[in-house]
Amino acid sequence: MSDTMMIICPHCQAKNRVPAARLADGGKCGQCKQPLFTGQPVNLGDADFGRFISEQDLPVLVDFWAAWCGPCKMFAPVFQSAASKLEPRVRLAKVNTEEAQATAAQMGIRSIPTLALFHRGKEVARISGALPEPQLMQWVQQALATNVQ
Repeated sequence: MSDTMMIICPHCQAKNRVPAARLADGGKCGQCKQPLFTGQPVNLGDADFGRFISEQDLPVLVDFWAAWCGPCKMFAPVFQSAASKLEPRVRLAKVNTEEAQATAAQMGIRSIPTLALFHRGKEVARISGALPEPQLMQWVQQALATNVQ
């Protein structure tokens, strides 16, 4: 990791430069003054998905889901819990495939839930299906170790 990282605010989408050594301190957005890390997944749609994924230096784990999907509903609390454990090393985001159909099509989402890990705009890992939290954490750690420098 470089000395300074670009972090996109989960509230206003502003770019923030944060010293890598200070990520764990949290920090506030220079524009809206909200916390940069909330321990909550960020909801993304067609309008903000691309920018959020590509313009920040943190890996971003995205849960592609839909409200009618039973496994997605069962997985939601697991993903929520993982957000509080993985931040600030990994940013977690959710994309409702019914509301963000263009993004889901662009990303080739064929089944839900699907988890995709992005780093600096590139997809580096993907898995389909709901996972228990220990397996989710293990998958993320392996994907980071293998694909993110």
